[in-house]
Amino acid sequence: MFDHKKYIPFQPLKLTDRTWPDKQITVAPDWCSVDLRDGNQALINPMDVDKKTRLFLQIVKMGFKEIEVGFPSASQPDFDFVRKLIVENLIPEDVTIQVLTQARESLIKRTYESLEGAKQAIVHVYNSTSTVQREQVFGLDRDGIKAMAITGAKHVRDYAEKYPQTDWSFQYSPESFTGTEMDYAVEVCDAVIAEWKPENGRGVIINLPATVEMSTPNIFADQVEWFCRNLKQRDQVRISLHTHNDRGCGVAAAELAVMAGADRVEGTLLGNGERTGNMDLVTMGMNLYSQGVNPNIDFSNIQEVIDVVEYCTELIVHPRHPWAGDLVYTAFSGSHQDAIRKSIKFHKENNLDKWNVAYLPIDPEDIGRNYEAVVRINSQSGKGGVALVLERDYGIELPKWMHGELSQVVQSAVETTGEEISPANIKSLYEKHFIEVGKEWVLNRYNLQTESGQITAEFALTKDGPTMKGGGTGAVEALCDALSKTYNKSIEVTQFDERSLSTGTTAQALASISVLVDDKPYSAVAVNEDISAAALQAVLTAFSRS
Repeated sequence: MFDHKKYIPFQPLKLTDRTWPDKQITVAPDWCSVDLRDGNQALINPMDVDKKTRLFLQIVKMGFKEIEVGFPSASQPDFDFVRKLIVENLIPEDVTIQVLTQARESLIKRTYESLEGAKQAIVHVYNSTSTVQREQVFGLDRDGIKAMAITGAKHVRDYAEKYPQTDWSFQYSPESFTGTEMDYAVEVCDAVIAEWKPENGRGVIINLPATVEMSTPNIFADQVEWFCRNLKQRDQVRISLHTHNDRGCGVAAAELAVMAGADRVEGTLLGNGERTGNMDLVTMGMNLYSQGVNPNIDFSNIQEVIDVVEYCTELIVHPRHPWAGDLVYTAFSGSHQDAIRKSIKFHKENNLDKWNVAYLPIDPEDIGRNYEAVVRINSQSGKGGVALVLERDYGIELPKWMHGELSQVVQSAVETTGEEISPANIKSLYEKHFIEVGKEWVLNRYNLQTESGQITAEFALTKDGPTMKGGGTGAVEALCDALSKTYNKSIEVTQFDERSLSTGTTAQALASISVLVDDKPYSAVAVNEDISAAALQAVLTAFSRS
C-alpha cells in the first residue's frame, strides 16, 4: 500500500545562470499578515468578529502595515468584520487592509461593498492557473483561464472607480503558481497588469503562491527569479510570495525567493493555515533579526503574541516552535548547560557588545524570555547546569570542585522522582547537604594565638562547654588538629575556597571545604561576616557528617 512509484518527481526549471545563491537578505521584505483569512479557513472553530478584532489589534501592535483581513464575499462574519474595522475607525492611518476575492463579478461587487469608506485598501483577486486545475477542475485551456483572469482584473478596476474616496491598490495571484508553466504564469500576469496600468501610478502587486509546496526551496527560488526576469513591467509592480509548508520548507522557500527578487512576503503568525500551514512570519522575521537585520516587526513580547494567537485560533503553539516555543531557549543537557554557563560568563567578563553565546542564537531577553528558563534541571543535566542555577537565581557561586558533588546530590533526587527539579528545590538540597548542621556542631567562639609562625587555638561549640585545643600553621589546620585529638580520627583538608558574596563592611564570606575523615570525603559550606569563622564552621559542618 505504501508505494512511492505512483508519484511523479517535480521537474525543475532549467535556470543555469541563477543569481540568487550569491545574494544575502540585508533588508526586511514588505510583510503582509494573512492570519485573518487563511488562519480562519483552517480552524476547527472559526473565529468570530470579536476574536478577529483582538487578533487584528495584536497584528497592528506588532507593526504590520499590510494586513489581509478576510474574504468578505465568502461569509457574513468576514463581511461584518471588515465593516467593523472601517466604521469603528480601528485601522491606523499607516495601515492598509487587504481583502481576498475570486475572479467573479458578483463576489468582486460584494467585496467593494464591504470596503466602502476605507481610506486605503488592497483588493486581492485570484484564479488558479495550474495544469492540474485547468484540466481537472475548470476544464479550460490556457486561453480560457487567461480570459478568466483578465475579466476579473477588469471588474476589480471598474468597481474601484465607483468608490473614488478610497486609495485602491490591486493584487493578483495566479493560484497554484508552482504547478503552472512559467511562461504561462508570466503571460497571464502580464495580461492582468496591462488592465491595471501601474505606469499611471496604480499600486499593483503580483503574488506568487506556492499553494501546495511541490519542490525543494531552491527550485521555487529559480521559478521566482525566472518570473521576475521575464515579467514585462517588473519595475512597476511588487512581487509578493505566499508559501505553504507541505514539505516543511515554507520559511526556507520564502527566504530564497526573496533572494531571487521578491519584494513582499505573506504569512501568518506562528504559521497557522491550511494543511501544514502558511509561511511563519515569526520564524522568518526572527531569522532576519538573528542575523542583525531589522525585521521592522516588534517581537519583543513573544509570549503576548502566543497568548493572543492561541486564544483566537484555539490552537496550541508547540513548545519547540522555532524562536517562540516555551522550551527553545532551555537546556536540560549537562554539556549544553556547562557551555552556556561558561559562555555567558565569558561575555560578562570581557564586556562583549555582540551576542555570540553557545547554544543561544539570540539573547532570550530580546523577546521577553527570562534567563530563569534557559537552564532547567532533570536527570539528564550535568554539574555545570546545577551550579548555574544557584549562581543565576541566588548569587551562590561555588568553586568548580564542588559542582560535581552538588550535581550528584541533585541527580539522585531527580532520578528518584523522574521529574524536573525547581531552582528552589535545588537550593534546598544544597543547604540540606552542605550547610545545615546540628546545633551541637555550631562554632560558639574561638581564640587564636600566633607565635613564631605557628598558631595555637581553642575552640568552643557551646557557650559554657569544654574547649578543644589544637595547633598548626593556620586556623583551619589548628581546628583539624583539635578535632583529630578530641575524636581520635584522621582529618585531611583536600579542597578549600573562600569568596565574598557581596561588597561593603557587612559583606559575607562563603567558605567551601572538602576533607577526608578516616579517608572518607565530606564537603561543606558556611557563610559568615567573619572570614575565619566561615572557614572554621565549614570544617565543623563537614566533620559532623562523619
